[in-house]
Amino acid sequence: MRQDFEKLFSHLKPAEPPAGLFDRIILAIKREQELQQTKRSLFGFLFLLVVSFIATPFSWTILINQIESSGIFYFISTALSDFGTFIALWQDFSLAIIESLPLTGMMIFVICLGMFIFTLRLFLYRKRLLLGYLIHSFA
Repeated sequence: MRQDFEKLFSHLKPAEPPAGLFDRIILAIKREQELQQTKRSLFGFLFLLVVSFIATPFSWTILINQIESSGIFYFISTALSDFGTFIALWQDFSLAIIESLPLTGMMIFVICLGMFIFTLRLFLYRKRLLLGYLIHSFA
């Protein structure tokens, strides 16, 4: 009777995995990790791009307001209208213009614009990787 049971259940033994199955599983895991890393970088790029795209006009407005309130236009227009006096006192005019520059507004604008350009360049540089992810995720 025992032999009958062994004979009956002998075909239920665990099947040996086909050759290369482990390699395919490892490859699938690596592919999934690459897709997740690409997805994270895509969202990071898009977040930085949106933030810098929104912040750049605000920083431009701050820069224009600071330029208008600093009086730099007055110094430049005086230097251009009375060029002889500007030549005679060019050091004083130059220092006055430099002192009245809105450094805070310029720094904020340059940082926002630089972040926008850097993110856009990096996004276009990695475009193949990101497009590959989008094509693979929708396929």
